[in-house]
Amino acid sequence: MGSDSNSSSAARKARVDEMRRAERARERRTRMLTVAASVVVVAGLVVGGVVLLRAQSDPDTKNASAKKDPAGDAKNAGTSGDTGHFTTGKDGVRVWSGKLSRTHVPTKVSYPMHPPVGGNHNPVWLDCNGDVYKNAVQDENAVHALEHGAVWVTYTAQAKKADVDALAAKVKQTPYSLMSPYANQDAPLMLSAWGHQVAVKSASDPEVGRFFASYVQGKQTPEPGASCTGGAMK
Repeated sequence: MGSDSNSSSAARKARVDEMRRAERARERRTRMLTVAASVVVVAGLVVGGVVLLRAQSDPDTKNASAKKDPAGDAKNAGTSGDTGHFTTGKDGVRVWSGKLSRTHVPTKVSYPMHPPVGGNHNPVWLDCNGDVYKNAVQDENAVHALEHGAVWVTYTAQAKKADVDALAAKVKQTPYSLMSPYANQDAPLMLSAWGHQVAVKSASDPEVGRFFASYVQGKQTPEPGASCTGGAMK
């Protein structure tokens, strides 16, 4: 009997010891998980704080936020935001000397030049992948195309049909260009790019080739490589 009692007591003691070891192991695992979770939370807060500080100090982020700000859009609606004037070079190209704003606005814009060569504009660009429009287009969409590096060919009713047809053929062969009639301009045939504009005498005027070579995706482009498709098509 005594031997059986001793064996039973030893077995209970062994089971209790095993249970205690298991409990201590669970406590250690719980502590480790708690510490790990705390580290993750703290790291997340640190990273989030760094990102927030960078966003607040990054001028590009500030500009992007400004473009998306409805209050800013409302403030700039109707105005081009442009300041300055044209200066004319020896080659006859007029260059805008001053500021050309680039805020997206949902309304009509009053531009200081015709056709406009920059300024606040519609959020949707005008398709400019060699597109020839038979009817007048919205200035605000066309200006956005100029921002993407397009050359915009415009003509009045006084332009010769042969010149219009020849320029249309050139535009159709040139990505990042577009063409449309434009009644309110100073010459029958004009070419415009962001911040640049020239009147040409005919489709065979040497300045046509020079202007295209210089300003289709030229150095003046605020957003080089931006799309000229998938925008407005009128």
